[in-house]
Amino acid sequence: MAAGSRGRQPWGSRLLGLLGLVSVSVAAAAWDLASLRCSFGTFCECDFQPDFQGLECDLAQHLAGQHLAKALVVKALKAFVQDPAPTKPLVLSLHGWTGTGKSYVSALLAHYLFRGGLRSPYVHHFSPVLHFPHPSHMERYKKDLKSWVQGNLTVCGRSLFLFDEMDKLTPGLMEVLQPFLGSSWVVYGTNYRKAIFIFISNTGGEQINQVVLEAWRSRRDREEVGLQELEPVISQAVLDNPHHGFWRSGIMEEHLLDVLVPFLPLQRHHVRHCVLNELAQLGLEPRDEVIQAVLDSTTFFPDDEQLFSSNGCKTVASRIAFFL
Repeated sequence: MAAGSRGRQPWGSRLLGLLGLVSVSVAAAAWDLASLRCSFGTFCECDFQPDFQGLECDLAQHLAGQHLAKALVVKALKAFVQDPAPTKPLVLSLHGWTGTGKSYVSALLAHYLFRGGLRSPYVHHFSPVLHFPHPSHMERYKKDLKSWVQGNLTVCGRSLFLFDEMDKLTPGLMEVLQPFLGSSWVVYGTNYRKAIFIFISNTGGEQINQVVLEAWRSRRDREEVGLQELEPVISQAVLDNPHHGFWRSGIMEEHLLDVLVPFLPLQRHHVRHCVLNELAQLGLEPRDEVIQAVLDSTTFFPDDEQLFSSNGCKTVASRIAFFL
């Protein structure tokens, strides 16, 4: 990684802490200061300072088994950021099995796009469990979410909105975002075309796993699995899931998602890669007995092939701590 790049820590032990730093209250408290710093908030760049070299370096070193996700995310971001006048915000939807790196990648994007990283007042993270826990309050949530997005885009057009666990979100809420995601110049008096929206869910994970399994059984290389095979099955999985935030949504019908980003299931050598990264983060030399113990304690599926990790790399950090 080049000198000056904002180095990141491996996928694992720090992910929950990273995401936990972001809350609605942080950005709200910064509104007045941001307005003073940038009188024309819809046109200013705020603390937006993309570091693509750092991002690509971190993804190459620490994100195991996700050739498609790496390529799609970086390509979409570069094209969007290099466009001086985009006609719509960038909208990414990340899909895949648990522990495959979706939340890790979203945390990296915040870190490498904004000078303040996840502490930036222009990065906003929403979780269904924390922010929209009661379906009976949906009308209030709709009003609050619309006001929140509009208000933050008024302060800074270069804002990042992360919506986690979309498969646990009551359908209907996301409809209030539809006007902000399309190609229009101004919405509610707010210039929003330079914003980035990222939606994360496990929906489509089973379908992705099946495509990759069939490729493996056909003796095709994992890297030969392309977006053209995965995009249709992911889209259908979202449309068929009544628990997904985009179910029966105009966002899907109007094709407002710019890129569906598939995260593939992780195999044994990918989990090994995660173990090595975690040991390096702890300042420890690779120890064969620890690596093997973690792999032996990991559940793989399907039953016959024992090919994919059931939890990806999600439990690697805690398993290492147990076996040290």
